[in-house]
Amino acid sequence: MSALPLRRTASDLRLPAPPDAALLEKLARQFASTAEDLDRGGAFPHANFELLQSHGLIGLVAPREFGGGGATLQTACSVIAAVARGEPATALILTMTWLQHHALGRSDNRWPIALRERVARDAVERGALINALRVEPLLGSPARGGLPATVARRDGDTWRIDGHKLYTTGIEGLAWLAVWGRTDEPESRVGTFLVPRHAQGVSVVASWDHLGLRASGSHEVIFEDVSIPLANAVDLRAPGEWAPDAGSQTDIDAHATQQAWMVVLLGSLYDAVARAARDWLIGFLHQRAPSGLGAPLASLPRVQEHVGEIDALLHVNRVLLDETAAAVDSGHAPPAIDSGLLKYTVTNNAIRAVELALQLSGNHGLTRHNPLERHWRDVLCSRIHTPQNDAVLVAAGKRALKEANA
Repeated sequence: MSALPLRRTASDLRLPAPPDAALLEKLARQFASTAEDLDRGGAFPHANFELLQSHGLIGLVAPREFGGGGATLQTACSVIAAVARGEPATALILTMTWLQHHALGRSDNRWPIALRERVARDAVERGALINALRVEPLLGSPARGGLPATVARRDGDTWRIDGHKLYTTGIEGLAWLAVWGRTDEPESRVGTFLVPRHAQGVSVVASWDHLGLRASGSHEVIFEDVSIPLANAVDLRAPGEWAPDAGSQTDIDAHATQQAWMVVLLGSLYDAVARAARDWLIGFLHQRAPSGLGAPLASLPRVQEHVGEIDALLHVNRVLLDETAAAVDSGHAPPAIDSGLLKYTVTNNAIRAVELALQLSGNHGLTRHNPLERHWRDVLCSRIHTPQNDAVLVAAGKRALKEANA
């Protein structure tokens, strides 16, 4: 079974155009209409991606030279925010694909051009999704250091891969797996092996039963003697060369740009979840009129104050996300430490905004008959994305203390 059954014919193919506001609003409403069912069942949102592909949106960020839209970060954020307001697991899977597509167009990309083009055109023509598979049972997040236990052995003109990956977001709908692993050479190299999702020896352990983003299908994947061509080892380096500050200034700047894309897209996603919670709350406060009050809750100054606090938190998010996206699009990505602080601020503001909504709505906000408790569960997932809060604050603190000492 392919990732998506929907294909676009040769006559249909053209550079994906940025969607207008009316289309984004339509998508948000349509995705919201099935979000509760997807959350309860945890099924992969196939219909959502078919709809996205019908509008040419899966290839929106793919490089223009390969038929994609080459969208800016600002455009990408507007789409992710609309999708996430409706169904955030769909937005997360799309975000992960777009991060890979953006990397395909970077000048420092080391993948063979034929594979870059194949992955991008697969997305444009048939909505093929891709994600990086990095986390392992013993390694944890590669951002914390350490060598992966996933091993590739050279066998003639192929690599044969064995390994075990966790939290493989979207695996049920992916077409391509960018697998983080190491070679079994005397001096191991570490990097990415491009594996077709349905290659022989790739199996899925359906273990994802999470608090939030339940439809993301972030199951485990086992690789057992999976064979790929030598050329599919798309970027192998000595372990030390993967350090964020390794290499030339061009490499460091490219890393900063990629991290900025990641944190701004993820920030837009979780900010959108908080805005969906805020919008539900506003409706509830106008409709809820306790008999002892004789007026809607919206008439109470205390309630108005807390709604104002929610709007203040989300206003800060909007300014930070918009300014950073504009800076990245103009070629001025912030340093990685500053991107980390952006992620920390935006996600914590989003969590606090939904928490305030729960306080104002009481039991009504916690019942599964209303979407607010789902928004709460989903927004809490923002904390687990790299870079995590402790790493962000330690890096920022070290920098501040070093600068003060200097």
